[in-house]
Amino acid sequence: MEFTLFTLLNGLSYGLLLFMLSSGLTLIFSMMGVLNFAHASFYMIGAYVAYAISSTIGYWPALLIAPLLVGVLGALVERYGLRRVHQYGHIPELLFTFGLSYVVLECVQLIWGRTAVPYAIPATLEGSLFTLYTTTFPLYRAFMMLIALLMLIAIYLLLTRTRIGLVIQAALTHPQAVEALGHNVPRIFTLVFGGGCALAGLAGVIGGNAFVTEPNMAAAVGSITFVVVVVGGLGSLVGALVASLLIGVLQTFAVALDYSLLDVFRLLGLTVSTSTPAYDLLKLTISQTAPVMPYLLLVLILIFRPKGLMGSREG
Repeated sequence: MEFTLFTLLNGLSYGLLLFMLSSGLTLIFSMMGVLNFAHASFYMIGAYVAYAISSTIGYWPALLIAPLLVGVLGALVERYGLRRVHQYGHIPELLFTFGLSYVVLECVQLIWGRTAVPYAIPATLEGSLFTLYTTTFPLYRAFMMLIALLMLIAIYLLLTRTRIGLVIQAALTHPQAVEALGHNVPRIFTLVFGGGCALAGLAGVIGGNAFVTEPNMAAAVGSITFVVVVVGGLGSLVGALVASLLIGVLQTFAVALDYSLLDVFRLLGLTVSTSTPAYDLLKLTISQTAPVMPYLLLVLILIFRPKGLMGSREG
């Protein structure tokens, strides 16, 4: 029970962090049809900006200021970069965001160096939330989960209970009609792109000190983010939430299980010779294959349900 409970909680906290990161990408794709390859770079910028701010005026101001700055940067990128290449189609958009990710990486290395920075958890959030037997659940993990849930509620209320949310939803499917009613659709695009980048920046503020803040952090989560978006269903926020939690729990349990097929055979009373051709494959443990599991899930989803778990359009 102890192992199951804490592994599940760790998986949920990791999954909710993935949702914070993937929700912005989902919103951007829903409205603009742009798969932003630089999305994880805004996650990295959020972590580094939060580190710089927290080093001078503290963590709590950084929690508010850093996502706003990242959102403004994202809006500028859309207004003066992405909008100019949008007219040429999706391939130039992909190339633009792909190149932007490398520009961000080089800028981060020029400013903060190539090694990890000491972005620490604030003292008020250190320690454990509760202890069961000999295992403790960190207070900061609970804080991550709380912020992710609050963000989910805020997005839901914004899109369903406010006038601007209704305009955004209408612009997703009927941009010409929305523009005919007098709304500035390009400005809405800028707002959504900036908001999506701000969500990625918030994930960076929360996740940067929970894991590590270094130049390769964007590459580490970038591919997983796209897995979440595709598995959940392109353009589906609910699907992104379900996929994030599924992948978070699946990968966390896999990392914690140090068993192989050889162990299963031994439990069944069977012996496998070391000369067996597949012996090396059989001795691989579940924890060793954990990094591959999200991508295996992606392949299976694309084969059997190309539109994703809850998507309405195929990728």
